[in-house]
Amino acid sequence: MTAKHKIEKAILVGVGLKTEDFQDIKYSLAELSELAVAAGAEVLGSVVQVLTQWNPATLIGSGKVQEIKLLASETKANIIIFDHQLSGVQGRNLEQEIGVAVIDRNQLIIDIFAQRAHTHEGKLQVELAYLTDQNSRMVGAWMGSLSRQGGGIGTRGPGEKALETDRRNIQKRIAKIKKELEAVKKHRAQHRKQRQENKVPSFALIGYTNAGKSTLLNTLTGAQAVSAPQVFATLDPMTRKVYLPGASMAVVTDTVGFISKLPTRLIESFKATLEETAHADILLHCVDLSHPLWQKHVQTVIDIIKDLGWTHKPIVHIFNKIDETPVERKFQVSLSPRVFISALKGTGIDQLKQLMVEQIQELVQLVELHFPVTEKHLVFDLSRDAQIQSQEETQNGITCQAYMTATALMKWSSYLQKNKKERRKGS
Repeated sequence: MTAKHKIEKAILVGVGLKTEDFQDIKYSLAELSELAVAAGAEVLGSVVQVLTQWNPATLIGSGKVQEIKLLASETKANIIIFDHQLSGVQGRNLEQEIGVAVIDRNQLIIDIFAQRAHTHEGKLQVELAYLTDQNSRMVGAWMGSLSRQGGGIGTRGPGEKALETDRRNIQKRIAKIKKELEAVKKHRAQHRKQRQENKVPSFALIGYTNAGKSTLLNTLTGAQAVSAPQVFATLDPMTRKVYLPGASMAVVTDTVGFISKLPTRLIESFKATLEETAHADILLHCVDLSHPLWQKHVQTVIDIIKDLGWTHKPIVHIFNKIDETPVERKFQVSLSPRVFISALKGTGIDQLKQLMVEQIQELVQLVELHFPVTEKHLVFDLSRDAQIQSQEETQNGITCQAYMTATALMKWSSYLQKNKKERRKGS
């Protein structure tokens, strides 16, 4: 939090329906507390309400609103943070009734994004997330929280100038940001194309926020990514080379961590960053096994992978912080392929690299192709799409053995000697 912003004194509100598991509501509220502290707030207290159905006007019941108002007055809190998305109407009504600023989990996460973004691209993505979120809350007039002066949690991002414009200008700004991010996307695509032409395998580090991805990137590649025990320490993607057993080289990209209750539209704002992950050959799913809620974190990441359409990608599950984990917890892990490591201490890194090699090998097939005499020149083109293991010239043409990806197999299928095809296994 910068010096110009006062310390926010927060009360947290956990909410849920009776159809939900109460433990899940409590766990989510505990995570909200971590997020609030990460944003620079001092948490003074919390309340929880479980409802049969949501109140359209204030989300929670009128009696609970009065309880929060009294608690805010007694503790001198200056912000209320809800662990559930609020509509524009709900936020405005709550602020008018309680008399202090009210924000929700989404706004809190975007505020942390705003503090963590350092590059031009990162700042653009935060602004896009911010404006997209606030645009959905506009209800004829801005909520009180959007017009208050002085900044603070929930108002960082594009600043007051954007908050004073109308919906049409907001939409124009969103379109402009998307255009700028599209240029970033094209620039990355050029680098990806070059790597693909050079047949460099690519890995993407994904995982719940604060799982240790950046530390793992540093350990694997010798990079100097920002590594801190805090949520959303990394917003901007970082791609680095990693050298694997057998002198093979690959690249690993680290990017923004995931978190529960993160709406798809906020993830959409970071699509330019997630492009590297979307085009990676293999996903490295980093899990903080020492965290008591590690299983919920795993499920959240798996759900987001499904939402983003990445389920077809091979995944290596990396269970990190094994040095801080109860021994018996390892036996609760059923996902595979898996490896147990400590990114900080280097434990298990050799096993991880070997597993990465094995996954690369599973991406390709050893096949035999035959080119007739009249098409011998195509062997040179083949070398651009595949790793030629051997070639033999005969009276009828040239026979090649090559390691090929599924995409290359489709391109060269008419030259395949199909009876010779076999799966590549650890050669």
